Amino acid sequence: MKLTPITMRRLRAFASNRRGFWALWLFLIAFILSLGAEFIANDRPILAWYKGELLFPALQNYPEEKFGGFLAETDYRDPVIQKEIETNGWMLWPPIRYSYNTHNLSLPTPAPAPPTWTLTDAQCAKGKTFAGGPAKNCQDIEWNWLGTDDQGRDVVARLIYGFRISVLFGLLLASISSVVGVSAGAVQGYFGGWTDLLMQRFIEIWSSLPSLYLLIILSAIVTPSFFVLLGILLAFSWVNLVHVVRAEFLRARNFDYVRAARALGLSNRKIMVKHVLPNAMVATLTFLPFILSASITTLTSLDFLGFGLPPGSPSLGELLLQGKSNLQAPWLGLSGFAVIAVTLSLLVFIGEALRDAYDPRKTV
Repeated sequence: MKLTPITMRRLRAFASNRRGFWALWLFLIAFILSLGAEFIANDRPILAWYKGELLFPALQNYPEEKFGGFLAETDYRDPVIQKEIETNGWMLWPPIRYSYNTHNLSLPTPAPAPPTWTLTDAQCAKGKTFAGGPAKNCQDIEWNWLGTDDQGRDVVARLIYGFRISVLFGLLLASISSVVGVSAGAVQGYFGGWTDLLMQRFIEIWSSLPSLYLLIILSAIVTPSFFVLLGILLAFSWVNLVHVVRAEFLRARNFDYVRAARALGLSNRKIMVKHVLPNAMVATLTFLPFILSASITTLTSLDFLGFGLPPGSPSLGELLLQGKSNLQAPWLGLSGFAVIAVTLSLLVFIGEALRDAYDPRKTV
């Protein structure tokens, strides 16, 4: 597909904003890596070779009876299972041997345990090694680079999984709400008259509702889950783009090329989609990173208040809540705050670069 001169000019303008350009690459790298979180942080091996058979424990569940046990699910952190597999083959572990819900039962200190690199050898000697024997120094125990939470779960693993679910939730919410908001704004602006008047009064009433309180009430009534929260937040987030798209359609509906299309007999749907909507998409793409950051912030806020994802889910807001409840463990709040702050900053930088790229005053 050949790019138009206007598109090439916008791409050059976006690349000239170095802060936004590198923010986009950093965000994409972090997001793509988080999509493979099971291969970065997991309590199961990525690959295993056992008695001449290649296994994929990270992707498939194997009963323990396959390795000489009797349980329905294999605990690969069990020293007996590890010895059995290593005797008859080998295992390839991910860099972090914890998943988001793995409880470390061999902590040198009570949970929430501090980062391992901050412990002394005397503190490490109080813990147990992975094999079950006493640790002589910090090199003999499994490392928790950012410590554990109050349930003994690795903070790094929960950050990776929490970042992934937050970005996926934000992308879905921003995408669906943008489609609904653009459609509503297009109908308002193109037809005008009573259609615009009635829809505008409805949007004013709907947007004046205390959405956060309604979200808390609905979350307390309905059992929270990923898609339930997505539907509840979608009910209030679609109005963000309506006013911008409505203004673009109101401005463009009386242009000469729109009148010419009507005179040629084109349907209203074709005129809206093919002729007017491309102009409105400029504002939509410019606002999209900011809508995404707002969606992530809303999910984090609900999780912090306890009305978000189900208990045990990897959540950045839940990590912040643990930091507030455990002031003696500053690594909880600081690590969660750092991930959220960096993520939102990257999205804001990307949004600023898109805004400059679509600004004709800065691309001429």
